[in-house]
Amino acid sequence: MTQLEPGSLAPDFTLEDQDGASVSLEGLRGQRVVLYFYPAAMTPGCTTEACDFRDSLSSLQAAGVTVVGVSRDEPVKLREFRERDGLTFTLLSDPDHSVHDAYGAWGEKMNYGKKIEGVLRSTFVISPEGRIEHALYNVKATGHVARVRKLLGLD
Repeated sequence: MTQLEPGSLAPDFTLEDQDGASVSLEGLRGQRVVLYFYPAAMTPGCTTEACDFRDSLSSLQAAGVTVVGVSRDEPVKLREFRERDGLTFTLLSDPDHSVHDAYGAWGEKMNYGKKIEGVLRSTFVISPEGRIEHALYNVKATGHVARVRKLLGLD
């Protein structure tokens, strides 16, 4: 599994969002992006993480940061997740986990004592020029947004 390093070019992608519209990383150039990968919409840990991003969104946006979440869920489930939890940022669907692979956010992990292949909860801060500023792998859902805010100099 390849892990991205600060300074490297962020892999470009185009994925469908919760409304079926195409979103590309190239289309977000010029703004700082927090791109986070999570296992599944509407599960407890992923809901905690998404709601933390939601609750921090106004201060992140005020600092010029765009938040984008990525999972393997289909757009219809992502739309349901956004509506259920009042999420106001973009959620992207990567059903074949190709973008997860490009970012090193897919691989072997332990689940209840068993080795499985799956999503490695990861977050990337991408510069306005499209370079990796921070690459955080195997993060915990709880308290993670506070750590991102510190890295961005917001706390």
